[in-house]
Amino acid sequence: MKLLGLFRILTINTTTVCRQYSSDTVPRALRSLKAKSTKNTVQYYVDSCRVRTIGGNGGDGCISFLHAWCKDQAGPNGGDGGHGGHVIFQATHSKKSLNHCNSVIQAKHGEKGFSKDCDGKNAQHIIVPVPLGTIIRNELGQVVGDLQEEGMMFLAARGGAGGRGNKFFLTDTEQSPLIAEYGAEGETNHYYLEVRSMAHMGLIGFPNAGKSTLLRAITRARPTVAPYPFTTLRPHIGMIPYDDYEQVAIADLPGLIPGSHKNYGLGIQFLQHAERCRGLIFLLDGSDNPKEQYEILSHEVKQYSEQLSTRPRCIVVNKIDVPEGKKSYQELSSEMQVIGISAKTGNNLSELLSVVRKIYDSDDNK
Repeated sequence: MKLLGLFRILTINTTTVCRQYSSDTVPRALRSLKAKSTKNTVQYYVDSCRVRTIGGNGGDGCISFLHAWCKDQAGPNGGDGGHGGHVIFQATHSKKSLNHCNSVIQAKHGEKGFSKDCDGKNAQHIIVPVPLGTIIRNELGQVVGDLQEEGMMFLAARGGAGGRGNKFFLTDTEQSPLIAEYGAEGETNHYYLEVRSMAHMGLIGFPNAGKSTLLRAITRARPTVAPYPFTTLRPHIGMIPYDDYEQVAIADLPGLIPGSHKNYGLGIQFLQHAERCRGLIFLLDGSDNPKEQYEILSHEVKQYSEQLSTRPRCIVVNKIDVPEGKKSYQELSSEMQVIGISAKTGNNLSELLSVVRKIYDSDDNK
């Protein structure tokens, strides 16, 4: 009887575990135990800039003749010049903006050749780290580079080849050549660099809809929160950890206003960051006609990009902790599928994080 009872207990426990980790279970978001930083560090975020890249010149070849004690005219021994350095852009996750990029980036020149068959040293290449998702355009505005993955490189300016010394020109008929090559000049190009956020989810909403407050509530990011419009002037990205060790990046993007696709307000600067997001979170202010806000936001996104308007989306009504927001949420929920939250008090954030993970997993399955 005791063995039978033990067998029943093991069977019940196994069934419970299987139900807990079934395929229908959505991973649960974890709350970070690490405190946020209290330092008020001033960071200047640059998401676009114009740079001039100059490759290094190649070193000149050398004209020289060997004079040995046993043979006065031993022949030419001029060495080749070294190659000039390249200018290369490399994508890395350690950089988040372009504030470290100089307006002029110039590589070093190759060393000239020497006598006694000594070649000049090649110049080191200049590798400029740029954030993931950097778009590189030429002077005509054409996209010539798109650095989406870690370690991807773009050759911005080639260095010149080194000139050959007079020993290279030694032939059977020309035993004492008096010619050598000059080093080639490096390329000079102009580029426009743009950074587009590589977040999985993007927060879209009017100014003062509560996007920065929501990002502070669900991540360790520290965007500035203030009661006036256009507080957020640059994207902020925070990470949401889940209990299956997966992390979802969510971006707080600058506010959107009517006519943004025509570059009103922050306009294109906002929309280009949303272009890389897998899914969109439409955050509506529940105290100020959320239905009209959603129609305007959808129209602006569609006018900017048809492809962006077809991305998975989640409609969220914020500020349900106030009577006006709660009433608006109840009216809007009868017309469409929405989620009501309060970013200030943390009400119903777990449901939002669950929907965010579903959108993230559905995109991975595709």
